[in-house]
Amino acid sequence: MRKIAWKVATLGIACFGAWLGPLAQDAPKPAYLDPSLPAEQRAADLVERMTLEEKASQLVNQARAVPRLNIPAYDWWSESLHGVAVNGTTEFPEPIGLGATFDVPAIHQMAIVIGTEGRIKHAQAVRAGHSDIFEGLDFWAPNINIFRDPRWGRGQETYGEDPFLTARMGVAFVTGMQGDDPRYYRVISTPKHFAVHSGPEPTRHTADVPASKHDELDTYLPAFRATVTEAKAGSVMCAYNSINGQPACANEFLLQDQLRGWWGFQGYVVSDCGAVLDIHNGHKFNATQAESSAISLKRGMDNECVDFTTKIKDDRDYRPYLDAVKQGYLQESDIDRAVIRLFTARMKLGMFDPPEMVPYSTIDEKLLDSAGHRAMARKLGNESMVLLKNDGVLPLKNSGIKIAVVGPLAQQTKVLLGNYNGSPSHTVSILDGIRAEFTKATINYVPGTQFLNHDTAAPAPATQQAAIDAAKAADVVIAVVGITSDLEGEEMPVSQPGFKGGDRTSIDLPKPEEDLLEAVAATGKPLVVVLTNGSALGVNWAKEHANAILDAWYPGEEGGAAVSETLSGKNNPAGRLPVTFYKDVSQLPPFESYAMKGRTYRYFEGDPLYPFGYGLSYSTFSYGGLSGPGEAIQAGDPAAFDVMVTNTGSKAGDEVAQLYLEFPKVAGAPLRALRGFQRVHLEAGASQKLHFELQARDLSMVTEEGEPIVAEGAYAVSVGGGQPQSGVQVVKATFTIKGRLILPE
Repeated sequence: MRKIAWKVATLGIACFGAWLGPLAQDAPKPAYLDPSLPAEQRAADLVERMTLEEKASQLVNQARAVPRLNIPAYDWWSESLHGVAVNGTTEFPEPIGLGATFDVPAIHQMAIVIGTEGRIKHAQAVRAGHSDIFEGLDFWAPNINIFRDPRWGRGQETYGEDPFLTARMGVAFVTGMQGDDPRYYRVISTPKHFAVHSGPEPTRHTADVPASKHDELDTYLPAFRATVTEAKAGSVMCAYNSINGQPACANEFLLQDQLRGWWGFQGYVVSDCGAVLDIHNGHKFNATQAESSAISLKRGMDNECVDFTTKIKDDRDYRPYLDAVKQGYLQESDIDRAVIRLFTARMKLGMFDPPEMVPYSTIDEKLLDSAGHRAMARKLGNESMVLLKNDGVLPLKNSGIKIAVVGPLAQQTKVLLGNYNGSPSHTVSILDGIRAEFTKATINYVPGTQFLNHDTAAPAPATQQAAIDAAKAADVVIAVVGITSDLEGEEMPVSQPGFKGGDRTSIDLPKPEEDLLEAVAATGKPLVVVLTNGSALGVNWAKEHANAILDAWYPGEEGGAAVSETLSGKNNPAGRLPVTFYKDVSQLPPFESYAMKGRTYRYFEGDPLYPFGYGLSYSTFSYGGLSGPGEAIQAGDPAAFDVMVTNTGSKAGDEVAQLYLEFPKVAGAPLRALRGFQRVHLEAGASQKLHFELQARDLSMVTEEGEPIVAEGAYAVSVGGGQPQSGVQVVKATFTIKGRLILPE
């Protein structure tokens, strides 16, 4: 018997250990180790060799090692919302600020940098003998949910309120992250949270969101559709909440009808962390966890995020899938299907191939946190700046002026990094940026309030009397005020007035900061307000009384430099609001309602404080010569438009040309919709001809019944530096479409 056992063991090593040593050298290579075969075929071969428990152990984010098949352990959970979320990486502006850039090529280049740094960090971890949480090659970003309501705390993670803008940014991010190699991913990018997910935070584990098919296809799904059908995202994350009676991670309409049906998604679906547990515990959708885990897997969820930072040593995380098989809720073939998808992804990441075959395995590690990457962080920080008001006080001169800087946020760096961030090796505070930029000025910093003043050892007095004295002695006051990701963010306890559980109950500037602004303004000195925020702020008083307002968002590791360069004029601001700034919450529908009526610039009929797409410059631009279809076009045909934009000012700068479409009078059509934009740089006096090509989907709308169509009738198009009727110069034209075309969902 001992001889038989020895022979069986030797045979096992020879069959399954093709590159384990001398015993395996003459054995045929198993298909899953053959790089010449398609990734899915290799994955299927590997899964066929695994036991039921081995397969089940792959269904959670802490996927277990299978030593006999040379499968290493792997944690699927890594984050890269605006930089790889670990130490020593480059941190770009929070996505709401990235949305304000309206710069698709720059987002694509940024994503290449993030994916490159992710590869380097993974290689370093593997070399050190581990691949733990946040050390993998599957990154759970971008967040392409629609920022439908400014009270949502996680809206800062998104590109704003517009489906078209969000789709273009999302596609640029995914393609930049994943790379363009035909066989291998640089990393895998995971658009989230699929879908119809935007607060409130405290009820996300139990809420059932009613959403019309119109609102789903018109607002909540287009960006996901684009990142799947155009960018070929390798994975998608399903959300916590239920939609129309079914949890997102077990939702037939989302996962089967749309994602894998109409869109033909071939990748894997990962759950938000704990979302599969919520199916049973929060939504009470099934009687047991085994049933809930089974229905989620059967409807298209492949990898359950359920393990956090503690290494799980037993089977409690994947045990519900084994129980579901034993109890008849799952077939083993259901598990096979999910695990094949997961190993297909790992094959395409090059995890089972010789490193020399994988182009992304030879990245120069000197690129990590490099000077070039830092320069890109500054570029995007500069591009994200939105100038909301300027009576001529800006740009400030770098001369012998006296500058009073007030507000505790001026000297902080954490606020610049937003949330879901890594820890860069160095970060420039706004105060440090001002000191570095205005070298010939006298700068006096006074916090002026204890609100958000975390530096208890600060030598500067944090009283409003002190701020007034500093203002009186200054030529100009720069007040850095706003909110932080400690006040707005993912489900968390917050005790400040106006905030609840990560969300906001008021969009007003917090009262201590409003009081500070009013106090320093009463001195009569010019007041420049710099805002830090991840969502719209109802800065009504500042709009009326401040001399200038600059929205800096959460601008990343180079944020202080970006703010100061904008104040000095070295950076000519051209950012545009990716969200509507309402006057107050009285202009908003109930937060809990996901109906789009009355929400965002597309359906809001009131007078906002600042409109979507708004932003000023230190230069001026004019538009002319708009040309479009000379005669009626058939439904389904593209429509092309050309326009000339000219920098009529004395300073070089960027302009964001925005094309808006108004539709025939068909129930379900928005008031207007962004359907094209380009950010261009123009020297003073220079002109450039811009071309916009609108395809059938760009020309489409969704009917009240939820049918995507190209409608028959008269259309109006406007092109300019913002929305029509928003106070900026635009040029307009009309055209006609003949016939009616129903588009695929």
